[in-house]
Amino acid sequence: MNSRIRFLRGLSLFYQRLNSSRRPKIPAALESFPSPAALRGRGQSEGDSVRTSTESPLTPPSPPAKPGVEGVKTHFAFGCACAAVCLCVSVVHAAEIDRGAIRKKMELAMGPLPGDERKVPLDVKILEETRLDKFTRFKLTFAAEKGDRVPAYLLVPHARPGKLPAILCLHQTTKIGKSEPVGLGPKVNLHYALHLAERGYVTLAPDYPSFGDYPFDFKKSGYVSGSMKAIWNNMRAVDLLAARPEVDAKRIGVIGHSLGGHNAMFTAAFDDRIAAIVSNCGFTNFRRYYSGNPKGWASDRYMPLIATKYDLDPNKIPFDFTDVVTAFAPRPFLASSPLHDDNFDVTGVREVIAAVKPIYEKLGAAEKLQANYPDCAHDFPPEVRKVAYEFLDKWLKEK
Repeated sequence: MNSRIRFLRGLSLFYQRLNSSRRPKIPAALESFPSPAALRGRGQSEGDSVRTSTESPLTPPSPPAKPGVEGVKTHFAFGCACAAVCLCVSVVHAAEIDRGAIRKKMELAMGPLPGDERKVPLDVKILEETRLDKFTRFKLTFAAEKGDRVPAYLLVPHARPGKLPAILCLHQTTKIGKSEPVGLGPKVNLHYALHLAERGYVTLAPDYPSFGDYPFDFKKSGYVSGSMKAIWNNMRAVDLLAARPEVDAKRIGVIGHSLGGHNAMFTAAFDDRIAAIVSNCGFTNFRRYYSGNPKGWASDRYMPLIATKYDLDPNKIPFDFTDVVTAFAPRPFLASSPLHDDNFDVTGVREVIAAVKPIYEKLGAAEKLQANYPDCAHDFPPEVRKVAYEFLDKWLKEK
């Protein structure tokens, strides 16, 4: 026990001496430290560092987690020395989260978030109105900034006993964009805006730039990244929801699959009004993304600086998903991460959850961080959606 405590303290002191403006490279010396299995005296694999438990972080772990929802408790078990440093720092500094500093790290790769001077009146224009059984679907556009209008669908339930919770529903990579989540696309598993409207939520599904009805030239946009442009548009979409007379502005959540999953997380990191976050198949840490090759993140739609400035090197990218989740802690977050997702390795998800769990615990919000590891591929099947919808109900409906 004492040797483990000395090890963790040593890591903490090491990290404090590093430049806080970017994620550290881990020196070769750290690689000589005992492995997580050796520290625990058990043969647990690195992907099994997160589980349901009520034990102290330094107690020996139970058997590996099985597929399913985890109200996650952590112990000091990591896939690599870098993850160990992240978790140790989280424990030491959990009560001193500098969200502004984290956002600045994200901006180093994404470009700056525009200021309020970029805002213009939303000027919502209704293009179509379709009354369905349980809700009315509005096809509309709104002004995100001067000279740029975002196409979106808004679903408003007919039954309105009072002000309703609302969900920003962000689509996956698909040519039809916003049409998929509202039920106008072929993938029923991804119709979450429709499903949530049927459950009594006001839902808003905007097009991501360059998808659906939203042609977009990233090189002429004035934004450093497509990711930051999407964040800005989504924040304006939250403005729209908050202004709706039937919406309770204090109960606005966000959900997304794949592209929509990390888009949801990025938006919540910059917008404190988002009260609950669900990311399905949306992320893994950069070291685990395609075995450490972040080329897929470097297109104009995402963050081109990952290639042009950070050399496609995960150790040079100035933020990672541990930072993203920390930025919106302690708000409710569900990481829905299938065991067989071939885009976003579940091992990296487990490492992120392990790293941020002590922060949620320190802030008295352990139950607000949940992870679901279903036995499926890169999809959002009914049993997985059920977990996600009930999570949103718990934090946005129950009082």
